[in-house]
Amino acid sequence: MIFAFILHMIIDHFTVVDFADPQNRGKWQIVNDGVMGGLSEGRLYLAEEGHAVFTGTVSLANNGGFTSIRGTIPRIDVSKFKTIMLEVKGDQKDYQLRVKDKRSTWLTYSHTFGTSGEWEQIAIPFEKLVPVFRGRRLNGNPFQGNQMEEIGFLIANKQNETFELQVRSIVLVP
Repeated sequence: MIFAFILHMIIDHFTVVDFADPQNRGKWQIVNDGVMGGLSEGRLYLAEEGHAVFTGTVSLANNGGFTSIRGTIPRIDVSKFKTIMLEVKGDQKDYQLRVKDKRSTWLTYSHTFGTSGEWEQIAIPFEKLVPVFRGRRLNGNPFQGNQMEEIGFLIANKQNETFELQVRSIVLVP
């Protein structure tokens, strides 16, 4: 029974981003709190081992307090999936996974997850992705899972800190 479940997941998954595959990395950009006058600095680079490293410093100066990366991906029909699986290695800090169903919308769906300091797989069901705008939770339904055009990570723990989040892959599973 367990074997059938694992086989089902392997066959029916969809890789959104695999940083080891040059064809499947997506287009990424950094968005720091400098857009609001803050002084936080994040950067993204590819490690020799083939995974992405999102690293930098969060500063609360000048009303700052966040940095993020956003990956633009081709529109994906996600209606047959229910969960996003992250393969990450963090620094025991909290991060947000952020998803947009349409690149042009102002609304983002977000879920905060903790990291252990080791490589791990983190499962985030769509129903845990709640609507947010500029860091504030909105009333509304969780992510409906029809389509996806943008995915990213944000750190905003309301403290001055350095950080490092390594990402191998982002996969959708039923």
